[in-house]
Order: sequence, then structure tokens, then C-alpha cells
Amino acid sequence: MKEFKEAGLNSEILQAISEMGFVKPTPIQDKTIAHLLNTRKDLIGLAQTGTGKTAAFGLPIIQQIDLNVQKTQALILCPTRELCMQITKDFNSFSKYLPKVKTTAIYGGSSMENQIRALDKGVHIVVGTPGRVLDLIHKKKLKIDSISWLVLDEADEMLNMGFKEDLDEILSAVTSDRQTLLFSATMPREIAQIAKHYMKDPDEISAGQKNTAAENVQHHYYLVQAKDRYTALKRIADVNPDIYGIVFCRTREETQDVADKLIGDGYNADALHGNLSQYQRDQVMNRFRTQHLQLLVATDVAARGLDVSSLTHIINYNLPDDPDIYLHRSGRTGRAGKSGIAISIIHSKEKFQLKMIENRSKIRFEQKKVPDGISICEKQLFNLVDKVVNIEVNKVQIERFLPYIYDKLSDLSRDELIQHFISVEFNQFLVYYKDAPDLNISLDTRRNERERDRGQDRNFDKNQDRGFVKPTRNGDFSRFFINIGSRDSMDKPNMIKLIASRIKDRSVEIGKVDVMKNFSFFEIESSYENQTLKAFEMAEFKGRPLNVELSNNRTMEMPDRKKPKKYK
Repeated sequence: MKEFKEAGLNSEILQAISEMGFVKPTPIQDKTIAHLLNTRKDLIGLAQTGTGKTAAFGLPIIQQIDLNVQKTQALILCPTRELCMQITKDFNSFSKYLPKVKTTAIYGGSSMENQIRALDKGVHIVVGTPGRVLDLIHKKKLKIDSISWLVLDEADEMLNMGFKEDLDEILSAVTSDRQTLLFSATMPREIAQIAKHYMKDPDEISAGQKNTAAENVQHHYYLVQAKDRYTALKRIADVNPDIYGIVFCRTREETQDVADKLIGDGYNADALHGNLSQYQRDQVMNRFRTQHLQLLVATDVAARGLDVSSLTHIINYNLPDDPDIYLHRSGRTGRAGKSGIAISIIHSKEKFQLKMIENRSKIRFEQKKVPDGISICEKQLFNLVDKVVNIEVNKVQIERFLPYIYDKLSDLSRDELIQHFISVEFNQFLVYYKDAPDLNISLDTRRNERERDRGQDRNFDKNQDRGFVKPTRNGDFSRFFINIGSRDSMDKPNMIKLIASRIKDRSVEIGKVDVMKNFSFFEIESSYENQTLKAFEMAEFKGRPLNVELSNNRTMEMPDRKKPKKYK
């Protein structure tokens, strides 16, 4: 299909999307629209975030709505309030010239009474988050006996957010003669299980390979010491004056801490995390969407559903443990045919995670040098000059001030005038970056780290022979054992949340997390050993006492139960 007018869509829809600037369909739109207009078979659509999935399933569904039936005929499930609102907005735009097609959004954090009133008036298409949809089904306010299309949008995200049980119940309740459409950026095992249990011989279409990154996104990494991570972040922002991006952190506490530091240092930034009220969240997101913020510091959960198509950068302040999460993060830039850059700030012990992401996602990371002061000052200077050249001059507004200005500057030569002008805006960078240190980890630094590690290994072996083993330290981190694992429904993201909730110190950095079947290991900065042990004293998980100890072994084995090192 070369253009939308060849897709078989009716004139009202074509007129609406033409006004929205739609001319040629994306690959996922091309394949999905043809499928939905020509067959009732179930469909699995694999495509990265920002490839136009909403129009792919939305346009053919709108065209096939039976306006003579005043019942809900399509149910679209999505992971977040923001995405729910965005899909509803898009559907209303697609059906601009089909005013009888009614679409409504239902989601948590908003008045259920208003949503019930909208449903009572009669709607053809419902877009909702799983929890609120299930609530309204239980209240018998959302009728699902006439559903012809059930869409799971960003299904992998819904599973990541813990909606598995809600999805199971909804999928089991909706009439069996529906057409089920499942859209996902990745295809983890849980998605395959949903397809097996709730879909009937589905066709599968894909825009690109499974679990791979968008082709128009570059992947860079900067190698620094852990203590220099924030300084490196500032330099990356300074060397990209027009940056418009998201900085991803592991925890809510770290997110707020990094945002506070950036704001304090004069950057146009703010935080987005789960501790914000819905009003605060809406304020931050509106400022970011309108580009009144350049940097949004966010957790993965908080950023889900944030639909911004013009991001220049995604910055991983911490690498995620799951390669699929990296794909979701990086997929937020390079949208709508634009290019983007995904940056990761790492220390040497995290290089194995880069390799894991490379192998899983079929991408290659390019190492970049953290820019020095001279490079940053040069970039800022040239950016300032470009702004001066391209600024729109309002002669009417400034004309009455010009005589005084000309007189005041008359003693300066052309060269002196330029120098004074540039210095007004530029001196702050010159002063700040004077004698700025090199943050890059050199070969000597990495060699010393390897020697230190080998020295620790030798000491480990000696102490083991003597019947005494010191706790293992991974670089600047200490390794801990905890007596819960995957059989307790624990995974890496939830383990990180548990650790952060117990320690309650936003400055603590969490390192590698290994979740086994019956127990797990996690790393914390070595200077917080005692604080970590104390934080877990008398702690419980689902009514079960937690036991946290310093691990005495480099391998994934249980610690010595006879002589555990307790908090002193």
C-alpha cells in the first residue's frame, strides 16, 4: 500500500486523517489495516513504540462499527491513564467526520461516576486500563456481551505493571466470538502464554524483528566511575544545548534526587514518579509535552504512556536489569521517522549488562568520551551564535530603545562589541569548566580495577583456606543474600522496589540483582553495608520473615548459615 487512500478506508476517515497529516501508512499500519478489513482472525502485532499502532487498529475498527447498535462493540485495554487518554483522543480525531461513533475513556484516578454516566449514554468504543475496566464490569456498568474487537495495546507493559490477573479475568469474561488483537513491542514468554490461552490460531505480523530496537536510534554509552555519574549527566546535557529527553532512574527516591540536583544547578528539569499526586503528575507532564521542560527525570513505571514524538535523547542514568525495558526506553526517541540517541552512563562493572542487551536486542553500543570543558564551551558558544543569527527581530518594539543603546555602545569597536556580547552569556561556562577533570575511565583505571579484583580473589582463596571468608565486594558494591526468590513471585524490578522501600535513602545506589528460585542476591554500595542490614531487621515479606546477610561467596550459593555476619 503506497498511500492511505488505497487501504479501503471510507471517505470520512480519509478526510480526517488527511487533515492530521497522514499520507503513507507505516509498516505496521499497512499490514494491520489490510488484515482487519479482510478477515476476522485474531492478530498479534509486533512493533516498537511510536510506529503508529493506534491508527493501525483504530481506523479499521472505527470503519466497521455498527451505528445501528448502541452497545459497546470494541474494548481497547492499555497500561496507563495517559496512554488511555491519548488513544481516546486519537480515536475521536479519526472519527471526526463520523460524529455518531462514540468513544470514551475509563481509568483509575478519576471519577468513576462520570465514567458510568458516559457508559449509560451509550458508547461504541471503550478505551480503558485493566483495573478500572474490571471494576466497571463487576458493577455491571460496562456491558461486554456485544464486544466484537478486544485490543490489548502494549501488552508487555501491562504484564510488567502487574495486570496479569486482571487481564486473565477480562479475557475470560468477554464473549468468545470476538476478534482479539494483541500489540506488543516485545514477545516475552508471558505474552506467548496469553496468545496460546485466549487467542484462536492468530496471525502474526511484525514491523521489524522481535525484541529489537528501532533502526533510527543510535546507542551510546559513557564509561565513568560510579561517583561521577551525575557530573557526567550534566556534561551530556551541556554538550547538547537543544536536548529534549527523559532521564531514567531506578527508584522514586533517586529520580527525585537527580531532578532536585539538576534544578538546583540551573537545568530546566523536573521529576516524574509514583510519589506525585495526580495533579502534580499532570502538571509535570503538560510542561514536558509543551517543551517547557528540557529534561524529565522519571522511573520506568511513571513514564509509561507518555506519548511525545519529538524526543532527541533517552538517558539511562542506570541501566535496567531487563533488556526488554531498555528497548521500551530507547523506543521513546526516534519516533515518526525522526532520529534519536539512547545514552547509558555506566561504570566498568556494568559492561556485562550492555553485552546482555546487545545479544538480546541485536543492537551495538558505541562508546563515547565524556566531553571535556573545552568541547562543552565550544558547543555552547556556537549554539549561542546560531540563536543570535536566527532570532526574529521586532524592530517596532525595540526602535525607541535603540538611540540609547547605540550611544552606550559607541565606544566599542566591532570586535569588542562581539566579545562583550558573547561574554555576557558565556562566562558562566568558562568559569565552571575551567580545569574540569577528565571523567572517562582510562585503560590504567580499568587495569587497576582488574588488579584489585584479582587481589580480592587471592585474598578470598587464602581466607577460605583459613576457614574465614570476607564478604564479596563487586568494585564499590557489597553483595547481600536475601531469602526470597522467584517462587515468592519476586522479580528484579520488585526486588529493587523492596530494597528501596526498606533503605529509604535516595543516595544509595543499587547494583546487580540476581533472583534465584528460593533466594536472591543484590548489591549495595559498600559504604551502606550496616545501614542495609539494619533496614531489614525484623522485616517481613507477605507475612514471612526476611533474612538479609552479607554474602560470603562469589558464586550463587547460600551464605554460611553457621556464622552469618549480622548488623553491629
